[in-house]
Amino acid sequence: MSERTQDRVPVRVWDGWIRLVHWAIALLIPLSWWTAHKGEMEWHMRSGYTILALLIFRLAWGLVGSDTARFSRFLRSPLEGLRHLSHLHRREPDTEIGHNAAGGWMVLALLGILLLQAVTGLFTDDGILTRGPLARSVPPDVADRARSIHLFNFNLILVAVGLHLLAVIAYAVLKGQDLVRPMVTGIKRLPGVLAGRAPRLGSPWLALALLLLAFGAVGWISRFE
Repeated sequence: MSERTQDRVPVRVWDGWIRLVHWAIALLIPLSWWTAHKGEMEWHMRSGYTILALLIFRLAWGLVGSDTARFSRFLRSPLEGLRHLSHLHRREPDTEIGHNAAGGWMVLALLGILLLQAVTGLFTDDGILTRGPLARSVPPDVADRARSIHLFNFNLILVAVGLHLLAVIAYAVLKGQDLVRPMVTGIKRLPGVLAGRAPRLGSPWLALALLLLAFGAVGWISRFE
C-alpha cells in the first residue's frame, strides 16, 4: 500500500501547554507593538511580563515536559536541518511526530530572540516615562544599551515571524502538509504504522506548577520598580 493511500490515524502530538504558549505569544507580539506604538506603556510592560513568564515556562517545559516539547527530543544536528530543507519541494505526507529537523532550530531561534527582547525590556530606561524594573540596578549606559538592543531586536522578531509564516505556507503549498491544524487541535493524522509512537505527554499538574512559578517569578521582578 502506498503512503498516499495507507490508513492514517489521529495521534496527539502537542499538549495544551505548548499550544497555549504558542498562541498566547502569537497574540502578545502584536499587542506589544501596538501598545508601544500608541504610547500605552503600562500595557506594553504587562504584555512583556506575560511573554517573559510564558518563555520561562516554555524553557522549563522543554526540559521536563512532554516528549514533543523537550529540546533533547527535537533538536537535531544543523546538518539534518539543512538536509530536511533540501527536500522542501517534495510533496509527501507528514510523518513527523513533533518538530521536524529544521523546525526545531526555528523554535530555538524564536525562543532566543523573544527572551532577549523580554530581558532587555527589564533593563530599559527611556529617560522620560518608562523604566524597566531592573533599570536602576545597572549604570545608565547599560540601560541605554539595553534599550537600543530592545528596539533593534524587535526587527529580528519581525523577520523570524515572517520566516515562520512563510515556512507554514511553503509546507502547505509545496508539501501538502498542514502545520496549523495540529497546533490548534494538538492532533496530527499520521500513517497507522506510527500510531504506536505517540509521544508521552507531561503531567498537567507539573505544568501548572511551573507556569505559576514562572508568573510568580516575573511578578516578583516587576515589583523592583
